[in-house]
Amino acid sequence: MNGKHIKVFGRVQGVGFRFFTAQLAKKYNILGSVENVSDYVEIYASGENDDLEKFVNGVIQGAAPASVVEHYTIEETTLDEKTKHFKTL
Repeated sequence: MNGKHIKVFGRVQGVGFRFFTAQLAKKYNILGSVENVSDYVEIYASGENDDLEKFVNGVIQGAAPASVVEHYTIEETTLDEKTKHFKTL
């Protein structure tokens, strides 16, 4: 499985962004976490290539209806092999 470290900036806190991100993770069988950090949302995600691509596209398009993604960064990463599900922190 491949992994991504995603930082999403904009109106992404207090609008249900983490909830909708977790729903996308469930839909695409993604493991990892989503967390509010300072002025952005941080996501660690791992999954099969096609599913991970669909997940990332959903996140950067604005996972929540009230969210506005202004910009984002994506880096390749590996997740701890002990990660068995997707967590909202």
